[in-house]
Amino acid sequence: MHKNIDSIDRRLCVAPMMDWTDRHCRVFHRHLVPDALLFTEMVTAEAVIHGDLDRLLGHDEIEHPLVLQLGGSQPDRLAMAVERAADKGFAEINLNVGCPSDRVQSGRFGACLMAEPQLVADCCSAMMAASDLPVTVKCRIGIDDMDPEAGLDQFVDRVADAGVRIFYLHARKAWLKGLSPKENRDIPPLDYDRARRLAMRRDDLGVILNGGLETKAQIATEITGFAGVMLGRAAYRTPYVLTEIANDVFGATPPSRRQVAEAMADYADRMMTNHVPLHSITRHMLGLYAGQRGAKHWRRQLGEQARLADDGGAFIRNAADECEILAARLAA
Repeated sequence: MHKNIDSIDRRLCVAPMMDWTDRHCRVFHRHLVPDALLFTEMVTAEAVIHGDLDRLLGHDEIEHPLVLQLGGSQPDRLAMAVERAADKGFAEINLNVGCPSDRVQSGRFGACLMAEPQLVADCCSAMMAASDLPVTVKCRIGIDDMDPEAGLDQFVDRVADAGVRIFYLHARKAWLKGLSPKENRDIPPLDYDRARRLAMRRDDLGVILNGGLETKAQIATEITGFAGVMLGRAAYRTPYVLTEIANDVFGATPPSRRQVAEAMADYADRMMTNHVPLHSITRHMLGLYAGQRGAKHWRRQLGEQARLADDGGAFIRNAADECEILAARLAA
């Protein structure tokens, strides 16, 4: 594995995912992997400039180290957003140059910015001037008909010239014309070899591999040459896999599923005193027992009954008890 560029450990990252990686999801992931680097959902620069920072950027201390991902394409507005966010405890600021959604394109940010490397460089320069936090970029290997060799090299070289040292690289193209955001997560083929060629050509940079990574064995096969890996949907749908990868990467002793459930029960007790609905927390936990006996019962309880519960942590503890009792019966 490539050495880290700075003091932030990026060997295992959980990707920013709209509507998924909110603060409750990140607390859940942190209990699974104490040393992973976590990301917020993408927040637009305009939202940070004009919005309620406690609501947009609020997070629990346990989430650290945490990266704020921003979306935007105006250097001055991005710089203003970084200034507002700089003292909120984030480890770095990441610029989204990878999201292919129509809404993002209409705002002239996300993956469409790969066609404008100088603008991305200017944005990053302005963001770096606004605080001492590292500024990083998350991008694809290309968009539409862009040549994934020359186009990606030109993009990364131009942005690196502006001082960016870390690139989170989703190893697929984004097809902005003809594919939906959902289709863009599956249909464009993965090209880990292209990502690796970039990492080896620019070994002065840290390139973190993202896209389609699901298992410990797969990561062990693909990690050579990269500064780290970033998991997205697998981290959400089968979250316990993070503990297996963390064991390889950090030598960390995995918590049991029950320990994670207990920690989240304590968190739910605390959050419900602040009037946070229990299902806002439990909706992120449905995959905790994925692949285990009793998983279906766990998903049903958290997915269907949490909205009716008013006892927070006790509900989660009871669901875990029932899951384990059922598992023991099925194993008998």
